[in-house]
Amino acid sequence: MPRTRLHACRLALRDYAHEGLLSACAVLGLAAVLTPLLVLYGVKFGVVQTLTERLREDPATLEISPVTSGRYTAEYLAGLAAHPDVAFVLPRTRAIAATMNLGSGQGRHLLVSLEPTAPGDPLLLRHGAQIRDMPLPGKPAGAQSGAAALREPIGVTLSATAAEKLDVRRGAVLRGRVERRYQGRTQSAEATLRVISVLPLAAQQKDAAYVPLALLEATEDFRDGRAVPELGAHNGWTGEARPAEPRVYPGFRLYARNLDAVMTLRRAFAAQNLDVYTHAEEIEQVTTLARALDLIFALICAAAAAGFLASTASSALAGVKRKERILGLLRLTGFSTGALMLFPLVQALCTAILGTALASGIYMAAATVINRLFSADLRGLEQVCRLLPEHFLLALAAVVALSLAAALGPALRAARIQPSEVIRDV
Repeated sequence: MPRTRLHACRLALRDYAHEGLLSACAVLGLAAVLTPLLVLYGVKFGVVQTLTERLREDPATLEISPVTSGRYTAEYLAGLAAHPDVAFVLPRTRAIAATMNLGSGQGRHLLVSLEPTAPGDPLLLRHGAQIRDMPLPGKPAGAQSGAAALREPIGVTLSATAAEKLDVRRGAVLRGRVERRYQGRTQSAEATLRVISVLPLAAQQKDAAYVPLALLEATEDFRDGRAVPELGAHNGWTGEARPAEPRVYPGFRLYARNLDAVMTLRRAFAAQNLDVYTHAEEIEQVTTLARALDLIFALICAAAAAGFLASTASSALAGVKRKERILGLLRLTGFSTGALMLFPLVQALCTAILGTALASGIYMAAATVINRLFSADLRGLEQVCRLLPEHFLLALAAVVALSLAAALGPALRAARIQPSEVIRDV
């Protein structure tokens, strides 16, 4: 029995090759239906994937910050850092205290906003900026320890606009000055800074300096009339001793682990009655676009599948009708019902494989043209029209399943051919 079925498969393949023109028409018909679907899905997948990747690669999309000032303790922020959806979090000091006047060797001065940073900062990592901890000892007792701390300048990362206005590059040494009104007098303190990186304009558009959190805390303490012995009393960091109670922060810089985590964290903060700034709207727009395109593509595929089923079934049925005498004679020579059923099924399978291969080749040529047309708007390895290897395998599996389903009816008809009908006609 297995040898009979194998022989039936060989006969089906030889007959398929013998009717080369009809077979070619069937392959071209399948390719004509499948190619637009592959191109359509490739454009859908490529566009959505590009938009999603741009959102995922832009740290600003993952950033979350509170709308209003609050009172966040170190314990609360440590709990946020331990959350599985949080990739990075740092406290912020008061905005009014988070400024510093920077002076360059060229005599230029600029008032910049200070932003806290630390190793693992997604914004600086994304743009290849260096991140260095503040070189301060633990809690020195006097000015001498502070002076020792200043032997190495504090590393800072400047925004592009700040570096341009100060006319400095990486490696430049700056003098930072912080002023306050204390005991009826205007006082200032200074610190030596070294530019270790400059962010591109796309990363930050305002005049800002990313500095270790310890420097932000120092400037806040100084403006509150407190001393910062770590930075040296001889540099002006004098004042009252800092109270022993834990520090409370008015805000924080937080980055979600991924796009889905932004939505999760937003809901979690809403449950705490905490309003936060997020890019959830932009993420939701891309998600909505992906769902809408999926629905449209599903409807088009359903219509194309229905037409393909009808076309393949009619073609296979016509082939069986055309070869009734041959199939009847095969039954007389000892071919079983299962072997006769294989005849139209094998030919439908051949059409499915060859048609999918041809459609895939045409798609690759079309995708190359489309991507070249939009190459000016793409970055790196981005593609407007893109399919993954698993998409081609899925398309082949779907086409094979539909082809076999369409040929099943004609296969059953071939199996029911009676030898007596062939003998009577002869």
